[in-house]
Amino acid sequence: MNDKEGLVDLLIHDLVGPLSVASTSVTNLLYKAERYGPLSDQQRRALERALRNVQKSQNLVQEIVEISRSKEGLFQKGLFSMKEVVKEALLDALETTFPHEAEKLCSSPNAEEFEQILESHGIFTEITGKYCQSPFCHDQRKICQILRNLMSNALKYRHRRMSVFISGEIDLVVSVENDGFGIPKEELEAVFKKFYRVRDGRRPEIAGLGLGLTGVKTMVQAMGGEITLESHEEVGTRFTVRIPPL
Repeated sequence: MNDKEGLVDLLIHDLVGPLSVASTSVTNLLYKAERYGPLSDQQRRALERALRNVQKSQNLVQEIVEISRSKEGLFQKGLFSMKEVVKEALLDALETTFPHEAEKLCSSPNAEEFEQILESHGIFTEITGKYCQSPFCHDQRKICQILRNLMSNALKYRHRRMSVFISGEIDLVVSVENDGFGIPKEELEAVFKKFYRVRDGRRPEIAGLGLGLTGVKTMVQAMGGEITLESHEEVGTRFTVRIPPL
């Protein structure tokens, strides 16, 4: 282990405890009124926002852990529904980028209404092939993380539309595309580098550390798969991932 890896491990270790305490404390204030007293609407909204941000930090720490586990070839094998994983990853991605839409989707009573809400916001999903009905065999947490990062990236850089396509008969094939400004040809390889952000003066407000795509590529390659990128300026961008089953 080199010094940088040791520092990352130390930071993860030191962050897990405080984040867990913060999450538990805020959750208690929100849901144990009999012990801590009632909340005003303004107090509840502030605490809900605090809890969402604590959970985002916990997710980031967990993502770093999953990337490290992937590098070591550590996978938790299991069978799972791609429909459920796509839904979970999409809700997580929306919670990060558009929390109000995520709240609406969480309260939608059925799949049809869920799809209608998505499409009203320019989000489209389609699952075809074997994994439309049959479960996929791999590490569910890592597959969800890959999808969440690709979706979050597409949502941040889209103009009006994001589409997610799941297909494959043996290998799982995931394509996530948007209709954003696209990536200049000379920057296509650089987007997978740590801390790299596409330079776009038209969207200077987009937040992010530039770590998501680096992590996605690391995990996909550790899974024996591959990731490809196709982008055209003023047209949009498509990331395609192929992952063989465990």
